[in-house]
Amino acid sequence: MKLKFPDIFFTWLTYILVMALVIVYVLGFFDILFYRAGNLSLLVLIGIVVIDGVILFANKKGIGASRHTNNKLSNGDENPVQLYLENNYLFPVSVTLIDEIPVQFQVRNFQMKGSLKSAEIKRFDYIIKPFERGEYHFGHINVLVKSPLGLIERRYKLGEKSMLPVYPSFIQMRKYELLAISNRLIHAGIKKIRKIGNTTEFDHIKDYTQGDDIRTINWKAVARKGKLMVNRYQDEKAQPVYSIIDMGRAMKMPFEQLALLDYAINSSLVISNIAYQKHDKPGLITFSDKVHSYVPAERRGSQMFRIMETLYNQKTNFSESGFEQLYTHIKLNITHRSLLLLFTNFETLSGLKRQLKYLRSIAKHHLLVVIFFENTELHQLIEKKAENTQEIYFKTIAEKFELDKKLINKELQVYGIQSIYTTPQNLSVNTINKYLELKARNLI
Repeated sequence: MKLKFPDIFFTWLTYILVMALVIVYVLGFFDILFYRAGNLSLLVLIGIVVIDGVILFANKKGIGASRHTNNKLSNGDENPVQLYLENNYLFPVSVTLIDEIPVQFQVRNFQMKGSLKSAEIKRFDYIIKPFERGEYHFGHINVLVKSPLGLIERRYKLGEKSMLPVYPSFIQMRKYELLAISNRLIHAGIKKIRKIGNTTEFDHIKDYTQGDDIRTINWKAVARKGKLMVNRYQDEKAQPVYSIIDMGRAMKMPFEQLALLDYAINSSLVISNIAYQKHDKPGLITFSDKVHSYVPAERRGSQMFRIMETLYNQKTNFSESGFEQLYTHIKLNITHRSLLLLFTNFETLSGLKRQLKYLRSIAKHHLLVVIFFENTELHQLIEKKAENTQEIYFKTIAEKFELDKKLINKELQVYGIQSIYTTPQNLSVNTINKYLELKARNLI
């Protein structure tokens, strides 16, 4: 352990030299030459330590440091953090960098090491991956500096404390937005779905990109430009597309450190943005025992900002989900036929049947898609070979839950309700596929 004074730390090299001196003094009990050598060595060591301290503390601003991040963090994604260190000493230094990262990460041994030449500016990179929304507070940047002598370290406490909000996954949203604009959604696992009928009108001519329908090639433009050109069409009428997020207790279940609620929130942001890019009108409803927030479906320029800000503040209160209140709210507020993407989670068939009458009532006036989650941990229990009575019991229960999930899917189909049964990891891709499928079939 290092002996600590204000902003001064003795290094392990100093302790090793002191231990060597102790051994020399012990030998001095048997031979006076060792004793004299010890005295001389002690004076030399003290002198070097003093010199080391003087050159480190002579420059009041020997090290400069700053932290660079985005103005907000993306939930469930890897967010880069960049630290810049500047050496204002006239000699090279070794540094140990300790950034005071937010308490939510529970990392207590974070440090980075490196060296800087005189007048050099060096960048240190690391990644943080938050798993919950909210405010994340960064502290100071602590830098321990050693001179080439390496006997003591000087601590600098640099940088200002800062707070960064963690928003729903805007990184994922931008990824799919870019793919949608460039017609490359197929690269992310989005199926290329043939559109039925003709409900589009001509918009403009553009360069051909992979994934475009070859039937839309404009051969006159090809002859004129000498390269493939295609006609671009847009939908004649923007349709309301609502993401409805269940924030009840069932959605607090975690998968790979991220709660189902946050998977649903991230996916809602993605599908809302895709709907906006496809000229539809995205909207949002969140509910648990009551309806918590409502963003009417619109196509104005600030719509995505309103949806993101609303999603940022959503928290579960661990109450039972009130589908009756949801039905009442939809009946009173959504008068036009809309696509309703309901993100929820039913674990048992009986749980679905308790809410089925409300779902059927909603589906009479709107195109309802119930999105619920596959429990990936159950697959591990089912596929694992049982070796004792307890494991047989666990496997049987897991198979019962898995059967219930399949029966839920069948029950929804019986009443003509669209459904998506998906793993949390594939939620966004499967939701976009379903949206594009329904749009291609002219159901919305």
